[in-house]
Order: sequence, then C-alpha cells, then structure tokens
Amino acid sequence: MFLAEGEAEVSGADLFIPALPEIVWTLIFLVIFALVFMRYVLPRLNAVLDERAEKIEGGLRKAEKVQEEADRLRADQEQELAAARKEASEIREKARQDGARIVEEAKSRAGSESDRILAAGRQQIQAERQAASSQLRGEVGVLASDLASKIVGESLDDDERSARVIDRFLADLESSQTATR
Repeated sequence: MFLAEGEAEVSGADLFIPALPEIVWTLIFLVIFALVFMRYVLPRLNAVLDERAEKIEGGLRKAEKVQEEADRLRADQEQELAAARKEASEIREKARQDGARIVEEAKSRAGSESDRILAAGRQQIQAERQAASSQLRGEVGVLASDLASKIVGESLDDDERSARVIDRFLADLESSQTATR
C-alpha cells in the first residue's frame, strides 16, 4: 500500500476507527442535514401525511354515512314490503269474503227462485186438477144421468131433476172413496 507523507501505518482494529477530523466533519454535515431536513422536508412530509390521514378519515366518515343511509333505505324498503304484503293479504281476504258473500247471495237467489218455481208449479197443478175434476164431474154426471135413465127407465131430461140425481150420485161416490182411504 501506498502511504502519504506524514501518515503512519495503521494496523488491526485502528483500521476501522476513523480519524478525529473525519468524525468532526461528519457530525457537522449530519447536524446541517438534520436541520435542513427538520426545517424543510419534515413539515412537508407531515403535511402530506396529515392530508392523507384526513382523506382516509373523510372516506371512512363518508363510508359510514353511506352505510347508515343504506341501512335506513333497507329498513324503509323492508317496512314498505311488509306493508305491501299486509295490504295484499287484506285484499285477498276481502276477495275471499266477497266471493263467499256472492256465493251465498247466488244460493239465496237460487233457493228463492226454486221456491217460486215450485209454488207456481203447485198452483198450476192445483188449477189443472180442479179443471180436470170439474170436467170429470161433468162427464161423470152425463154418464150417470144416461145410466140412471136407462136403469130407471125414465127420461131425465129435466135439468133440475138430473142435477139432483147427479149431485147425489157424486156425493155418494165421494163418500165411498173417503171411507176406503
């Protein structure tokens, strides 16, 4: 190795220990660097970090607000959905009741219509029965007077006499029918 004039040869552990003037200049440089760093760089770095922290906190606050709004909207939507379900249930129940009422009214109308038709039928049958009875009485009366005139051998052309004979014959006939029943 080449040594400069006035330098002594260094050996062993002294090789790793710097000389005193190097330590002094390094300390002066470090103090100047630290002062410049603390005076100019560190405030800007802190400002950037504070701004970032503020943005992050603002984002978190915004996210919390959005989450609260979403929760509120979800709760409102669930309430509206529950109200809609309740309303649909009420509508279905009302429709069932209306249907049952309509069926009952139809049954009632059908029953009254059936009763009316039956009553009209009975009246018609009764009227036809009376007409048939009176027609049958007339025919039986004519047959009875013809038979009586043939049996008696007298003519029953007299209307009053024939009416008495016919009425008596029919009364006997009706009494004999009611007695057999």
